[in-house]
Amino acid sequence: MNKFAVTVLTPLLLVFGATNCSAGQNPESAAKTDKAAAPAAAADIPAGARAIIESYPDFFGENAWQKGTLVWKDGTKTVYDDGREKSHQQLLDEADPEDMFHFVYDAGLSPDIPYLHDPGRSRNDAMFMKMYGNSAAAVQRNLVTVKWFGQNLRVPSVNGVDKALRAVADELAKHPELKKYLKSSGTFYWRQVRGAKRMSAHSYGIAIDIGVNHSAFWQWKNPRATETSHIKYSNSFPMELVKIFEKHGFIWGGAWYHYDTMHFEYRPEIIRYAELMRAAKPAKDEPKTKK
Repeated sequence: MNKFAVTVLTPLLLVFGATNCSAGQNPESAAKTDKAAAPAAAADIPAGARAIIESYPDFFGENAWQKGTLVWKDGTKTVYDDGREKSHQQLLDEADPEDMFHFVYDAGLSPDIPYLHDPGRSRNDAMFMKMYGNSAAAVQRNLVTVKWFGQNLRVPSVNGVDKALRAVADELAKHPELKKYLKSSGTFYWRQVRGAKRMSAHSYGIAIDIGVNHSAFWQWKNPRATETSHIKYSNSFPMELVKIFEKHGFIWGGAWYHYDTMHFEYRPEIIRYAELMRAAKPAKDEPKTKK
């Protein structure tokens, strides 16, 4: 469970009630209008929920936050926070939407990433399945081709993932010095994370692995390590490359304590949450995960 006590007044639900009766308007009706509008105008939305709503406008509208619940455009309701205190392993395997924001994303922490600091590594699978598809066939129906430095990659058109990746490619094309990192080893691949029951981000087609020959992965470097082992960080990817991906909504696996430097993942809500947290002073320090 995320212990951040930060909430952000969102413009998404800001409703202006009439403060003065216009000519010919019944004062009693105006008062009722003010009373009805007041709760929406005063609604405090947790920063993580706001990040989700703002990042996925195709799925969430103006009234997407109601009493601790995310309300989808089709009327589906998703509990934002299940209220459970979770261990690091549970944050990964049993994440509710709020758990995805347990840590604040910051690639600039590399190489001195705090113990177990894995921002964005937790995913609420139910949410991603609803957006991208709950089976390999369902995800594949929305895949389109993006040209990527001599390769054809398949990614979703849902949420503009394809447009975001094309924008990354267009910008990277201006940096020939980064070319050696760009060969992709894959995007869509419906599967669970190795040794776990949760789905890989590749299952939804929102992840791309590049530059395998230049990459580092925590389990390769520490073959006997577990999720709670103390491990040494390793990376050879330039930050210029990382910043281009981040600019278009992708987080980097190299920003995790459990690093995966070849891995980039379309998670605009994680990027947006970090922006909100930088703009607002947290009420408490970042929570400590149970060991």
